[in-house]
Amino acid sequence: MIDINEKVCSYITINWLIPWLKENKSQNSFAKNHDVEESTIRKIKSDNTYRIPVETLYRICKARKITLEEFFKLINE
Repeated sequence: MIDINEKVCSYITINWLIPWLKENKSQNSFAKNHDVEESTIRKIKSDNTYRIPVETLYRICKARKITLEEFFKLINE
């Protein structure tokens, strides 16, 4: 069974960060746009053991105009 933190970080990386980077935007601009530190984005992207705080996830979801409930539905599809 996949760890929930790994699932959350993987979803953010694959579905939101990588497409952002493919548009020739920076990781730093992603962080600023999503109201988090760039170091947090690095952790989300590369640390399979990163335990993302709920507040961080909330900020990212708020920037994407979705609720936490909608986010968890997305990662379980």
